[in-house]
Order: sequence, then C-alpha cells, then structure tokens
Amino acid sequence: MLSVIKFCDFKRKNSNNEVHNIPIDEIRPNPYQTRRYFDMVSLIELSESIKKFGVLQPIGVRVINKSFYELVYGERRLRASKMAGLQSIPCIIHSLTDKDSALMVMIENTKRQNLNFFEEAEGYESLLRYYKFSEEELATMLNKTGSSISNKIRLLKLDLETRQMIIENNLTERHAKAILKIPDVEAQKRVLKVIIDNDISPKIAENLVSKELEIIRRNKRVTVKNQVLKGKVTDTRLLRNTIKRSVDIIRKTGLDVNFEDMYKDNIYQASIKIKV
Repeated sequence: MLSVIKFCDFKRKNSNNEVHNIPIDEIRPNPYQTRRYFDMVSLIELSESIKKFGVLQPIGVRVINKSFYELVYGERRLRASKMAGLQSIPCIIHSLTDKDSALMVMIENTKRQNLNFFEEAEGYESLLRYYKFSEEELATMLNKTGSSISNKIRLLKLDLETRQMIIENNLTERHAKAILKIPDVEAQKRVLKVIIDNDISPKIAENLVSKELEIIRRNKRVTVKNQVLKGKVTDTRLLRNTIKRSVDIIRKTGLDVNFEDMYKDNIYQASIKIKV
C-alpha cells in the first residue's frame, strides 16, 4: 500500500518501467481525477513543445480490459498530445487496484500542485467516502495533518456556483474560508460579489465578513425580540377573551356589568363593575 511504500518506489514496483507507445484513442480518462480546470495557455505552449520535441516524459496508465487503458497520471501531457495531433503517446503500464489508482492520482496532483483547493478537497472526500480511509490515514499517506484535510473538505460546504465564482475570479483559499463563515447562501453570494467587484484582499475580505456576521446577529436579535412581543400580544388577547367570556356569563344572569380594559406599556389593565 502507498501508506508503507514511498511514492517513487511504489511507481517502480508496480510497473516494469518499459515504455510503450499506446494509441491515444485507447486511453480512457481516470474516474478518480478531480482536476477540472486546465490553463489553456500553458496547454497550448506544451502542445507546441510536443510538436517540436515529442513527449519527453511518459504518462502512466493501467490496463482496464483487452481493448483499453486508463490514465493514471500525465493528463496535461495527454491533452497537449491530442492538441498536437499525435496518434500515440509513450506510456508506462502500472498494475494497480482501483484504490491504489485513486490514491496515486491524488498524490501525483498534490506533489505537482496541479489542483486548486476545491479540486483537492473533492479528491480527499472521494478517497474518504469510496475507499473508507480515515482522515488520519489519508493525512499520513499525503504527508499532511489531519486538520488540514478536514479544513479543506469543509470548503465543499460552499455551493457549486459560489465555488465557481471564487475560482473564475482567482480568489484565494483564504477568501473561500472567510465566505464559508457566513451561514446564509444568499448573503455569501452578496458579500462575494462585493469582494470580486472591488478586488478585495483576503484580510479586508475577512473584516467584511465579520461585519456581515454582526449584521446577521443583530437582525436575529431583533427577530427574536419581535417574536417575544408577538407572543405577549397573543397571550394578552387570550386573557382578554377569557375575561370577556366571564363577563358575558354574568350578564346572562341579568346583572348589570360594566367592563373596560386597556393595554399600554406592556401592562394589561381590566376593570369590571357589577351593580347589585
């Protein structure tokens, strides 16, 4: 397992290091790849380099059936090779289980810093959910702390639209963590728009979020107070109706009853006069 064997040793021990030229159309994407965003400019540059010098470093694949291979690492090289018009690409064939393939993809991306923070979080969550790693096991294998894993995964509480806005506008993980503190989705988007429109730094964004949270707390206190007052008014109406029913019962006996009441400054006052 990767938890025991160093990554480079693992790659060597699970392949014979022979390079095979494999047709590109026989290579399928890796289902465990969480990387979604690729810099098109750098892909074009890599494609031009491949046209001139070829693919200098083989990509890694594994066999999935007699007809097809599955990409393990080297997605940029594979994409750039397609753009360059290559029909085949040099590959090293690895013997990997699904679990080891998923983990190798994550390690390769982390090692090369290929992922943005949301993609990294998705990769961690996938390994935890589908392969039942604990956060401690995953942290050990990736040479990270358990808290860094859990904090990264927490970013996925932001909805997809918010995440996309953050990535497309080149905001930082610190921006994302600040936005995450806001409990209301609409408020998150409102504050995020202010941050984007004004090109606000992470530090100022954190201050802006703190002010938004204070407004939310203040509004919540007002709402609770109004609910309490509404409850008091309801209780007063119940009391008044009860007294009026009693007065009506007395009147039905033939007695002359005078009933007056008043509610002022949170005080309910009732006066009943009976002529006998």
